[in-house]
Amino acid sequence: MARILIVEDETPLAETVAYNLREEGYKVSVASDGVAALDLIQQEKPDVVLLDVMLPSIDGLEVCRLIRRESDVPVIMLTAKSREIDKVVGLEVGADDYITKPFGMMELIARVRAAIRRSRGGTKISDILSANDLELDTSRHIVRVTGKEVDLRPKEFELLHALMSNRGRVLERSVLLDRVWGEDEYIDPGTVDVHIRRLREKVEASPSKPTKILTVRGVGYKFAE
Repeated sequence: MARILIVEDETPLAETVAYNLREEGYKVSVASDGVAALDLIQQEKPDVVLLDVMLPSIDGLEVCRLIRRESDVPVIMLTAKSREIDKVVGLEVGADDYITKPFGMMELIARVRAAIRRSRGGTKISDILSANDLELDTSRHIVRVTGKEVDLRPKEFELLHALMSNRGRVLERSVLLDRVWGEDEYIDPGTVDVHIRRLREKVEASPSKPTKILTVRGVGYKFAE
């Protein structure tokens, strides 16, 4: 079981990310500043570090530099800055990847999986979820139906990923909202229904009579077993 260290001083965000990673089966630790993060890295030897750029006392870039003096653990920077120069600086100080806030949980989980796979020298961690004629490739962000690539929007992809990762399990609308859109802002629950309808139009043979993405009335949705 891989261990993830989250270094983030925004408690609600750190808790949301930790919850979703634990749901995926990871062991998770959280640090709210750079000093605590460096101590935990020495004590716990995490497989991946999710490192916020804007931290108190020592910023994330400096923390990354210090990590690289003693460890080659994969570091994924979490940044609210989207300028190309900021991303380049992060990579130059030793980060392996970066993701810009706000981000979807499924995208973050896919980045974590990819980082673990690379660090293990290609050890196989399944990136492909399949069900009959439907195939979802998390590492390449591709969906195919009967072998033909389907164009999904990012949120549609993340929603499908959440459902396929929990085959046969009913996911409430609130759970899907948290996993795909996050908790930072209010999103109308009807947004889930709209995206489900669009998904069905793209992956179901008969969208009006779905056999893959099923409605559980009054609760939410599930992917057929």
